[in-house]
Amino acid sequence: MLADRYQNNSKQKVLILIYLPWIISFIVQIDPVVSYLTAWLGSFFIFYWTLFSRLRFIPLDLPLSKQVMRPIVLIQLIFAGFMCTTSIFYFLDHMGYEYFNKVSILPFKATQQTYFIAECQRLSLLAHAALVTGMILKIKQYPIIKHRLNINLDFFLIWLCVACYLLGAATSRIHSISQFSFGLINISITCSAFIFVRGIVKRKTGFMLFGGGLFLVNFLASTLTGYKESIIINVIIIGFLLYPYFKKLILTLAIPTIYILLYILPTFASIVRSQSWSGQKSAQEARTEAFNAVLVSDEADINETNWAFLTLRLSEIDMFTQFAKHVPGERDYYGFEIIKNSVLAIIPRAIWPNKFVTETISMERVYDAGVANRNSNVSAKTRPVVDGYLSAGGIGVFISIFLYGMIAQSLCNKAEEWFGGYELGCIVIFNAIFQNLWRGNNFEFLLNNIFYGYLAMYAIYWILRRSNTLIELDVYEDTADQRRV
Repeated sequence: MLADRYQNNSKQKVLILIYLPWIISFIVQIDPVVSYLTAWLGSFFIFYWTLFSRLRFIPLDLPLSKQVMRPIVLIQLIFAGFMCTTSIFYFLDHMGYEYFNKVSILPFKATQQTYFIAECQRLSLLAHAALVTGMILKIKQYPIIKHRLNINLDFFLIWLCVACYLLGAATSRIHSISQFSFGLINISITCSAFIFVRGIVKRKTGFMLFGGGLFLVNFLASTLTGYKESIIINVIIIGFLLYPYFKKLILTLAIPTIYILLYILPTFASIVRSQSWSGQKSAQEARTEAFNAVLVSDEADINETNWAFLTLRLSEIDMFTQFAKHVPGERDYYGFEIIKNSVLAIIPRAIWPNKFVTETISMERVYDAGVANRNSNVSAKTRPVVDGYLSAGGIGVFISIFLYGMIAQSLCNKAEEWFGGYELGCIVIFNAIFQNLWRGNNFEFLLNNIFYGYLAMYAIYWILRRSNTLIELDVYEDTADQRRV
C-alpha cells in the first residue's frame, strides 16, 4: 500500500490537469506541426500523470506493480498507446522521413493533409483524456469484495482452464451461441498463463509444466493464423503476469521484445496469410516458410515491409484523416445512426432471422468515405474514436470514449466483487471475457461484445455460486485496509 503522504483521495486533483495538453494543442493549431507534436507528447503526460505522479488516483489495496492488469494501467496503455502514440511513424513519413532518416530531397511544407493529421491527433488526445476520466470516476480506492473462493485458487484455475476450453470448443460449433466461445477460450488461455506464472513464483514444477505447456501450444497455434494481433496478445498476457514478480527483467526485455516483434511480425504474418489463406500451402508449411523467409530475407526488403506496417497498419491515423475529410465536408455527421445499428446488432438472429449482417453494415461507412474499395476483400473496420467522431465530431469523441472508460472500469469492479478480488476477478475473468476492450472495435461489434460478455460473466458467477465454489461473505471485505464494513 502507498504511504499516507502519497495517497490521493481526490479525483478532482488528478483530473484537473489532464486536459491541459489538449487545450494547448488546440490553441497552437495554426501551426499543424507544433499542434501535432504537442498532442502526441500530451498522451505521455497523461500516462505519467495518471500512473506515476503523486496525484494519481488508483486503488490502494495493492501496489501499482501488482495491479497492472486493471483498466487504468492495461487498457490505458494498449488503447491509448495504439490510438495516440503510434501515429508518429505516419507523421514522420508525411514529413519525408523513413526510420528517422530524411529521404525526401524537398524541404517540408505543411499541406492540407498536415492539418488533418494534427486535427486527428488532437481528437485522439481528447479521447485519451476522456478514457482515463471515465475510468477514474468509477475507480474504487477501497474495493469491496463480496465473495471468495471456497477452494484452492491454483487447483480452481486448472479446473477452470480445462472446463472453459471444452465449453469454448463446444460453443464454437453451435452458430447461435458461437460468440460465447471467444470469451471462454480466452479464459482458458489466461488461466494457463496464470498457472504457469504462479508455478514459477511458487516453484511448483507441475504447475509450470501444465500452464506453460498449454500456453506454448496456444502461442504456436497463434503463429498459424496469419494475424499479428494474436501473437502480440499472448506476449502481452505473459509479460503483464510476470511483471509483478520480475519487474527489472520484464522492463529490461520490454524494448528488445517490442523491437523484435515490430521487425519480424509484419513480414512473417504477410507470408503466412498469402500462402495459407490462398490454399497454396497448409498453415504449418506457410509458418515454416515464413520463419525461413525472415531469416534469409534481405534487410532492405524487411525494412520496406515494416515501414509500410508502421505507417499504415500499426497506426490508423491515415484512415482517421480520410474520415475527417469525408465528415462533415462531404456528408453530415451520422448522429444516432451508428448507435441504433449497434443496439439492433445485439438481437439474436434466432429472434430476428432477417437481421442485417453486422460486418456488412459496419463497412458501409468505410466504403462511403473511400477508405476501402467495395470490390476489395479487406476488413477495415473503424475504431471507437472514429465512430465517436463520425457520430458527432469532437463532442461525440469525448462522450463515447468517456463512457468507454466508465464501462470498462465498472465491469472490472463487478468482476472483482463477484469473483473474490483482483486475481480471479480482474486478471482472469474481466481481461479474458472483455479482451476486446483492450484496443476496441467499431460500435456495432463493441456493444455486442460487452452485452454478451456480461451475460457470460454472470452465467459463470451463477454456476460457481450454485455449486458453492464461490461463497458470499457474511460481511463484505474492504481490501484497502482489511476493515469490515
